[in-house]
Amino acid sequence: MATVALFGKRIPDEARPFVERALETLKEEGAKILMHDRLQKQLNERWGLAIDHDTFHDEKDFSDKSPDFLISIGGDGTLLDATTLVERTDVPIIGLNTGRLGFLANIARDEASDAIRQVLKGQYTLDPRYCMEISPEGGSQTIQPNFALNELTVSRKGTTSMISIHVYVNGQFLNTYWADGLIISTPTGSTGYNLSCGGPILMPGSDNFIITPIAPHNLTVRPLVIPNSDTLTLKVDAREGQFLASLDSRVFTLDCEVELTLKKADFQFQLVRMEDSNFATTLRNKLLWGLDRRN
Repeated sequence: MATVALFGKRIPDEARPFVERALETLKEEGAKILMHDRLQKQLNERWGLAIDHDTFHDEKDFSDKSPDFLISIGGDGTLLDATTLVERTDVPIIGLNTGRLGFLANIARDEASDAIRQVLKGQYTLDPRYCMEISPEGGSQTIQPNFALNELTVSRKGTTSMISIHVYVNGQFLNTYWADGLIISTPTGSTGYNLSCGGPILMPGSDNFIITPIAPHNLTVRPLVIPNSDTLTLKVDAREGQFLASLDSRVFTLDCEVELTLKKADFQFQLVRMEDSNFATTLRNKLLWGLDRRN
């Protein structure tokens, strides 16, 4: 019998039938349900479901109970938060989408029950995604968890003034970016903030990082793709003496004397992909490629 953990945050009321069907499908297939304690409390208080499954609270709880899968119910942001629970356990993540775009959480509401049945029967593919590890140096401040599946974003704090970000690749000076901020993205994150700021889309298996400035003052500065075997060092100058470092959806305030070292992490996340889906199809569907009267 498979043990399936469920994680979610602010699930909208209109998603109630979808969530209830997913829970019923898990029961019908004989899965043992393990639910995040805040999710169970939310469903019981808002919807009166009277759920009483075994629960977990944090990453240690999650690891100790060793589920076979984790289902993230929500959008891509919810799935990114779920990675802090999974971390190095190699537990496959299933993304059931109650949000909008959904590149990571790409199983739609009306496909959820069928997808759950297929997964429990072993009819799925694992899609490994590497992440980045970020280490602060030169100060007493720490970052935990210190990894990002999508991107690291360095940005200004409490001011409209630009910041200066000095970037070194393997110890060699690359450039100083005068900008609102800088994004270092993985291929997984290339369809996120990086895309919104004009960066390129990379196929998930690409062994690269993308350096993308946010509103750079020098218009000749463009996004740059580098190998993910490189180590990046970021030094920030800001009028306020502090800057923001965002690891996916987690935001930290750091002093400017803190330098950030970024490299490819030594672990990956395993995303569950249904056998009839692929990244090219997701791109066409989510970005509406080809929906033109001429086509």
